[in-house]
Amino acid sequence: MQLEKKLRARREELAPKWAEMILGTYPEETQKIWGKTKDQFHNPVGNTILETATELYDLVLDWEDADAIARSLEKMIKIRAVQDFAPSRGLSFVYLYKKLLRDVFFEELEEAGALDEFLRFETRVDNLALIAFDIYSTCRERLFDQRVTEVKKSQYNLLRRAKMIVDCSADEAE
Repeated sequence: MQLEKKLRARREELAPKWAEMILGTYPEETQKIWGKTKDQFHNPVGNTILETATELYDLVLDWEDADAIARSLEKMIKIRAVQDFAPSRGLSFVYLYKKLLRDVFFEELEEAGALDEFLRFETRVDNLALIAFDIYSTCRERLFDQRVTEVKKSQYNLLRRAKMIVDCSADEAE
């Protein structure tokens, strides 16, 4: 595939560009902070976005290891699932990869009569989005469960302190 060769050749340019596009989905102040430094200790979220975008860029090109793709997607999705994004916006980073490819290669491939190759490759990105959706749903479900558990614990502790509930574990200790 000619497109894959071009993508591999331009990896050092395009993977960071995709990460920049992902950072562009955040508010301006957040973009400044996360885009400023690439140090994993001073900027763990920005660093994770850059590393994961690069990792996913390669994994989509190879398209061999579904587990590796899922693990890599999960890193990015965990960051986005805890933020106040609608699911469509939380997963928009996948489609930004598609937009990047179109911006860079569409005209060239259209002139060369190779759009069929481009469309076949875009199918990988569409499949990536489906995998991402499953992971995102799982992450949001876990988050919801954790929040419900927190509320239950705080309610229980509040009622116990108000002496409206007898703590059975204290009675058993005596």
